[in-house]
Amino acid sequence: VSRSQPGGSLCRDLGSEGALNACSNELKVPYEEGRINMKKLRGIIFDLDGVICSTDEYHYLAWKALAECMAIPFDRERNNLLRGVSRMESLEIILARGTKVYTEEEKIAFAEKKNMIYRSLLAQMSTSDLAEDVRNTLDVLKTSGIKLAIGSSSKNAPFILDRIGLSTFFDAVADGNCILRSKPDPEVFLLAASLLKLDPPECIVVEDAHAGVEAAVNGGFRCAAMGDAIDDERATWHLKRFADLLQIVA
Repeated sequence: VSRSQPGGSLCRDLGSEGALNACSNELKVPYEEGRINMKKLRGIIFDLDGVICSTDEYHYLAWKALAECMAIPFDRERNNLLRGVSRMESLEIILARGTKVYTEEEKIAFAEKKNMIYRSLLAQMSTSDLAEDVRNTLDVLKTSGIKLAIGSSSKNAPFILDRIGLSTFFDAVADGNCILRSKPDPEVFLLAASLLKLDPPECIVVEDAHAGVEAAVNGGFRCAAMGDAIDDERATWHLKRFADLLQIVA
């Protein structure tokens, strides 16, 4: 884990006790400076897709199937533009490469078709899609007294959590069913913090998308970035793996 210099459904509150494993290697600043004062950290809010589990391939296959039906070019590079944004916004990005103009009713029908394809693929998911280091890290965090929440723009978050065996694990879940504005708007993270009964400075957000990092910063949260967003300079910490979270809160 490395630390940058400071700068610049159904939403549910389970009311459980809240919710740390391996350590890691290189730090851009001394290790002690990279840690959070545990008295100040009371909650962690996780993005779902790409952080807790990976559904990227399912999203890609579903959007590609829809695009092919509409004779619109779509590839993995284009798919990267959809990370962290809502279903309707993703559809607009895809339609921008087409030549036809569609009504709002037609767009809603397209989005629903994509979601039907996507959910049929999600049905293949199981507890085996939850990586061991993620499960172990979450378990340690859970026993530490830190409150844990999901902050995801996905309306399928409850279904995914159920498939991977985490439907009742988190203290709160804020998802696409509860919000009007998707990332980079901070609404979903602010809602998650509210459900935890915490203020943004008491929480950190874990994200793998640049739009998510931006949302966290916009909401007044410190952010730990990983995956595609690991080099995002707006994040406070840069995680090489999920378990590096334990190095931050140790």
